[in-house]
Amino acid sequence: MRIFQAIVAASVLAPLATFASETEINRYTLGSDQVTSISQFSDVRPTDWAYQALNNLVDRYGCVAGYPNGTYKGGQSMTRFEAAALLNSCLDRVTEVTDELQRLLNEFKAELIVLTARVDGLDAKVGQLEATQFSTTTKLKGEVNFMLGGVPSLETNKGGNVGNTAFNYDLRLNFDTSFSGKDLLRTRLRSGNFSSDPFGSSSSLFKLDKAETTANQVEIDRLYYQFPVSKSVTLTAGPLVRNTEMSWVPSAYKSEILDFFAVAGTPGVYNKATGAGFGAQWKQPTQKGKGGLVASLNYVAQEGEFSDSGVFDSDGGLNVLAQIGYRAPQWGVAVGYRYGGENTRPRTYNGLLGANGTLLDGQESNSVALNAYWQPVQSGWVPSVSAGYGYNSVNGTTGATVATNSDSWFVGLQWSDVFVAGNSAGVAVGQAPSAETAGVSDATMLEIFYKFQVTDNISITPALFYVDNNQRYQDSNKWGGVVQTKFTF
Repeated sequence: MRIFQAIVAASVLAPLATFASETEINRYTLGSDQVTSISQFSDVRPTDWAYQALNNLVDRYGCVAGYPNGTYKGGQSMTRFEAAALLNSCLDRVTEVTDELQRLLNEFKAELIVLTARVDGLDAKVGQLEATQFSTTTKLKGEVNFMLGGVPSLETNKGGNVGNTAFNYDLRLNFDTSFSGKDLLRTRLRSGNFSSDPFGSSSSLFKLDKAETTANQVEIDRLYYQFPVSKSVTLTAGPLVRNTEMSWVPSAYKSEILDFFAVAGTPGVYNKATGAGFGAQWKQPTQKGKGGLVASLNYVAQEGEFSDSGVFDSDGGLNVLAQIGYRAPQWGVAVGYRYGGENTRPRTYNGLLGANGTLLDGQESNSVALNAYWQPVQSGWVPSVSAGYGYNSVNGTTGATVATNSDSWFVGLQWSDVFVAGNSAGVAVGQAPSAETAGVSDATMLEIFYKFQVTDNISITPALFYVDNNQRYQDSNKWGGVVQTKFTF
């Protein structure tokens, strides 16, 4: 019983806690089903003074306590509650109650009563939670964005004034369901009230990353199932899935302001095509924290839900996105390719040809993008650097009113922990895809932002942006700004 005396002595020396938290007890690994040999503890050696005592305890009673990471931490003090939990486990394996053991029972009687009451209380709470919870397999994740902003004195080519300050919102509710712990069934509800000009239309260079319009109606805008078939391969399929969710946007620049920069300046490849689709993702097996090769291939039919176009017909707005790259904790590089059939188009486009850049009957596009980024290990004066270049070729019907070849590029710098831990700042510059035709000039874009991380769930991001040679508006050189408040739950 010397080991029990050591337990009592250790408990007296430990700080006396009035209440035991669940973590103090649950972090213990108790019972012989977990520990059957003293050699299972990585930090217990034959030269330790208590080695033989621990070995005898395991051999005779099969009773010892350690931690889930395989350590015993013999030099660490234990609380009285930890000692009581250990003693209670050992008592189940000791059949002879001696006088010495009875004294131990009396010593820890109060703690054992507290532990029993707490376990009974937890069982009752768990039962109540299971009876009233929404689902045992589904988690709700929400995001709400408030956007106050505008582009002063902005007028459309039709003469309409769209430069007044507007206050809009975007709401997203993700219902994430897992049946095995590794798969994902995602159902996303979305609502918003943006108008097309200047922030809501993806044909506008002022398009905001968070701006969509549902006319204040709640819609299902994502519905897909994702599951692993091996340690390296994951498959995705669904009637409402986006190609950039089945691939990887290779950029460390995350302003979440202008949509052009959200797709790493290469909207011809990463055009956020959404519809009926499926895809596969492969990741090279590596040690945790190490980089490796990644590849993906996916197919999205933007009009695939309509029977008169279908998911495989050329009228269905067909997109095929292939990507291969290397991804590491500090840096990454990727090459992407997208084939686009008729009725598809780049995400942002300067020069409204072919119905906002949409490919007409008989047209098809081939887009290629090269993107790379690097970020420092620690925050400081050195920012992360992201860059990308894309080229889009269009084949088929020719004429003055159809989409043509174009290219785009971007460079973004972002600093973390600026002035205050958790805050970030960044600046990006780039050129949106412009139609290669007379009278259409390249459009240079600039964005500056500073993100205040108010709490873990609330952030406020004021941003300024500039676009020149914008073919959508009469006065094409314009500054704009927005204050974006983001809530997550």
